[in-house]
Amino acid sequence: MSTPNNPLNRLPEVPSFTLTSTTVKDGEALPAAQLSGIFGVPGGQDVSPELTWSGAPEGTKSYAVTVYDPDAPTMSGFWHWAVANIPASVTSLPVGAGDDTGSGLPTGAYQLPNDGRAPRFFGAAPPAGHGPHRYFITVHALDVEDIGVPAEGTPAYLGFTITGHILARATIVATAETPAG
Repeated sequence: MSTPNNPLNRLPEVPSFTLTSTTVKDGEALPAAQLSGIFGVPGGQDVSPELTWSGAPEGTKSYAVTVYDPDAPTMSGFWHWAVANIPASVTSLPVGAGDDTGSGLPTGAYQLPNDGRAPRFFGAAPPAGHGPHRYFITVHALDVEDIGVPAEGTPAYLGFTITGHILARATIVATAETPAG
């Protein structure tokens, strides 16, 4: 996956495993439910996608899930969702797990505030006419049960902390674009 501005290129190279979703497809546009009504996208519902993974390596003790847009018109991209301390026994998250309360998250897992400062999933909301944006939906297999990042920490802090603990990762890259109006 050697594309320009690929955030995974800055991380240690690790093996991959399988990530699938019934709601989002690699290389395809995000459905309306995964767009952001909070940010004013018509039809957007800010519903986190269903994710299912398999084939993580032996020694996996927890997972983290991140959703990141490197194409946002900022110097730091935009973090849409970050979940830490998903137990190793869990291999899926249901649609809508990233609501305001994290109702679909397993016991022990928690959401960190996204770049909108809300501990929930924010859907895609690329500025009108800015072109296509990529959304890196990544499950990180980790070698620790508790990553030790406080719940009020940032997704970037989570990303920095997990870097030394990633055994493998699986990614779906979906897209979204808002036409110039």
